[in-house]
Amino acid sequence: MTGMAHPAGSRHADILPDSHPLPAPADLNAINPAIWPRSARRADGALTVGGLDVRDLAAEFGTPLYVLDEDDFRARAREFRNAFHEEDVYYAGKAFLCGAVARWVAEEGLGLDVCSGGELAIALRMGVDPARITLHGNNKSTSEIEKALEAGIGHIVLDSFEEIARVAYLAAKLGKRPRVLIRVTTGVEAHTHEFIATAHDDQKFGLSRNSGAALEAVRRVLALEQLELAGLHSHIGSQIFQTDGFEVAAHRLVELLAAIHDEHGRQLPELDLGGGFGIAYVSGDEPIDPKLIADNLRRIVAKECASYDLAVPRITVEPGRAIVGPGGITVYEVGTIKDVEGLRTYVSVDGGMSDNLRTALYGAEYTGVLASRTSEMSPMLSRLVGKHCESGDIVVRDLWLPEDLAPGDLVAVAATGAYCRSMASNYNHVPRPAVVAVQDGTARVIVRRETEDDLLRLDMEVCG
Repeated sequence: MTGMAHPAGSRHADILPDSHPLPAPADLNAINPAIWPRSARRADGALTVGGLDVRDLAAEFGTPLYVLDEDDFRARAREFRNAFHEEDVYYAGKAFLCGAVARWVAEEGLGLDVCSGGELAIALRMGVDPARITLHGNNKSTSEIEKALEAGIGHIVLDSFEEIARVAYLAAKLGKRPRVLIRVTTGVEAHTHEFIATAHDDQKFGLSRNSGAALEAVRRVLALEQLELAGLHSHIGSQIFQTDGFEVAAHRLVELLAAIHDEHGRQLPELDLGGGFGIAYVSGDEPIDPKLIADNLRRIVAKECASYDLAVPRITVEPGRAIVGPGGITVYEVGTIKDVEGLRTYVSVDGGMSDNLRTALYGAEYTGVLASRTSEMSPMLSRLVGKHCESGDIVVRDLWLPEDLAPGDLVAVAATGAYCRSMASNYNHVPRPAVVAVQDGTARVIVRRETEDDLLRLDMEVCG
């Protein structure tokens, strides 16, 4: 085992070989504004968000608890809307969607991207303008397509040859003519985890540009009077911090637009470049400013179109994580603390992979703090783990916490607004946590905590 030095007073001389933690921060009580919600502060020693003490939130609403800063969400939505004022912005609902979020999205002037019948149902129930909804998915069911057509949503993204025929058939049956986009895999390898890189050819999404499948899809759609081809769609991956991948993707998409123009005499009016813009989870992550994203994408597409003597299509982007991720935290109560001599301390909390699957699924990195008080004790290298019967049930792989951490303390994990509640499960029959929106010293439940009765009522042998 390779040893490493630790700060004076730390009880661990070595760490597990699979770990490469950041150095202990100079101040364990500090709240890094780049990672935490914009309203996050320390007051009376405790972490506050939206003007509310997490101790009070935990006492009133229980733990684990998702806390979402409404002003943070709205501000980031407006920043994207203002940056892309000449283009269009659709919030990616898969990051996190509930009735309140759908309303915030609409009120801030964004469209909504949904990828299931359930997400579509929330959008429609909350009165989102159907014309501002895009339906995604690589295997949309007949009922999902029918609901989308009946509602008159703005776009359906086509993902396969079979789907082209399916949507056309259902459109004819219902007397509709939907605007559609063809999802293109551009062959761009985004610098991200293989499970969330979505533009290389060997994966389930889209139609390959390299093989000619995308151009064949265009031919098939244009041959069907039931469908209106609005443009092309591309999504190169997630948690991306640079625009170079978008530059390559845009070059290849505009090249395809030129081929379509040459073959069919048609210039498609829309180009959806997807989302995937990264956020800061740990120190050193450097998200791109929305205005810089907008300026770069605008410049890239204009340059490529000029080279082919094409008019610049309307650009659309689909940020999700970049809007909801930074404003969310998860508050846990510490249950047990187990010191594995010479290695690390395992800190078990009352949640885990059922409320945050990303660490187990992607090896995602997070940071957190002792939230219920401050401490001047020396840092100890900790692994924040959950209560589930899995050794991979890890919330934060490497986290520096004070040596006087004790059962009953609250630990908050930053940047959990995206893909935590939306991917949550009932593994081990654990009810999913509540989501509380905070704003100006007021908290309200926007998704209530599940109860054991909620779980049992689905079991027909139990509730009969």
